[in-house]
Amino acid sequence: MALTDADVQKQIKHMMAFIEQEAKEKVEEINSKAEEEFNIEKGRLVQTHRVKIMEFFEKKEKQIEQHKRIQTSHLMNQGRLKVLKARDDMITDLLNEARKRLSELAKDPETYSKLLDGLILQGLYQLLEPKVTIRCRQQDVEIVQASVRKNIPIYQEAVRSSIAVRIDRDLFLPPDICGGIEMCNENGKIKVSNTLESRLELLAEQMMPEIRVSLFGANPNRKFLD
Repeated sequence: MALTDADVQKQIKHMMAFIEQEAKEKVEEINSKAEEEFNIEKGRLVQTHRVKIMEFFEKKEKQIEQHKRIQTSHLMNQGRLKVLKARDDMITDLLNEARKRLSELAKDPETYSKLLDGLILQGLYQLLEPKVTIRCRQQDVEIVQASVRKNIPIYQEAVRSSIAVRIDRDLFLPPDICGGIEMCNENGKIKVSNTLESRLELLAEQMMPEIRVSLFGANPNRKFLD
């Protein structure tokens, strides 16, 4: 039987509907697969960036911690330096006070005369030279001369040898020092400094550990004691 136009149109519509349905399912399948691949790629990218972000912040955290340790160490060192400077300033003040008292000592003729006796005799024993030149402050020439006259017999009897002592009247010690003398042998190559300042410096150097303990207490970090 021949198909009528109506039958042909009906079959065409049926075929078109079938094709459209398959096309629709194919589109849905493609969209579903694309969505799945998108989600997988998105998860991979998110994870990758999450790891990078974690690594970045971990690195920053370590940098901050290191900077904190450096700053803490720097502040502690600054604190130690301030303490050390304060201690040095205190010792400097103490030595300045000692120098001030030494300058007052020279104002007492009797006490200063006895002190010069000891300094001159000690210097003679240190040099042990037959000819000695003594240098002093200009204002001390007479008291030094008297002390020399007194100590020459004591020295000569002790060492069983004669000695000639000259007081330098051309070159004096500075007038603003606390006092004392310097002496040297004939050619000036051997010198003994027995000024009050030099004796104070020597004493301070020798007693500095004891001075520090008296002022600041024992060092808790010191393992060995002399």
